[in-house]
Amino acid sequence: MPNPRNKWLPREPSAGATGRVFLIPYSGCGTSMYRKWPHQYDGVDLLPVELPGHETRLAELNVETYQELAKLMVAGLEPYLDLPYAFFGHCGSALAAYEVSSEITRAGLPQPARVYISSQVAPQDGPAGRFLEMNDEELAEELTMLSHELGAEPNPTLISFYVEVLREDVETNKRYVMPDPFRLSCPITTIGWTEDVEVRHKTMGGWTACGETTFELLSGRHHRFMDAPPELLKVMCDGLGRAE
Repeated sequence: MPNPRNKWLPREPSAGATGRVFLIPYSGCGTSMYRKWPHQYDGVDLLPVELPGHETRLAELNVETYQELAKLMVAGLEPYLDLPYAFFGHCGSALAAYEVSSEITRAGLPQPARVYISSQVAPQDGPAGRFLEMNDEELAEELTMLSHELGAEPNPTLISFYVEVLREDVETNKRYVMPDPFRLSCPITTIGWTEDVEVRHKTMGGWTACGETTFELLSGRHHRFMDAPPELLKVMCDGLGRAE
């Protein structure tokens, strides 16, 4: 009898991969935001993670805290932590990547090889970001712009619906106040973007309080990660790919 599909992973991990990077979607979005990404890079599976209350899981309740999300995600992804792996998150989802890595440490499970934090300040320096002060009309404008970035024609009915999802994600971000952050035992890489006016890389130095941290500054704007730039893929898959 075939195994049921894992609701967290729309795509089954490949048997021959040397490692896995779990890609957590940006606030208000689902796994389709990684549609431009390859399935694999240098032998490493690049696996978008579908969150409760988003896209294929719209029938489920969204979470109210990143801590709640972390506990659910750890239970869902535990069968796939048998290879070297990492988490990637951008902006709000970077906090989810950090929190799920913290939960894995507390649960005594195999540690991530690394956590990749793109365009987000450290937990003790937030919550931060212009989304936090936006009304629903402004959030709708952001979603319309994001649809264009993804190469899709915005559908007003869908935009109106997804504003509710984005609002819930923004409220989750607002509730994440962490003056004394948990220190990870795995290393962290922060990723900034030269033309990012949303979260400047120089504001991300606080991640050193959350674990051993290295800093990368890549070329591009806030949303350039959605295009899967080769230099980002190389940074993320370093150490997880095929041996030279």
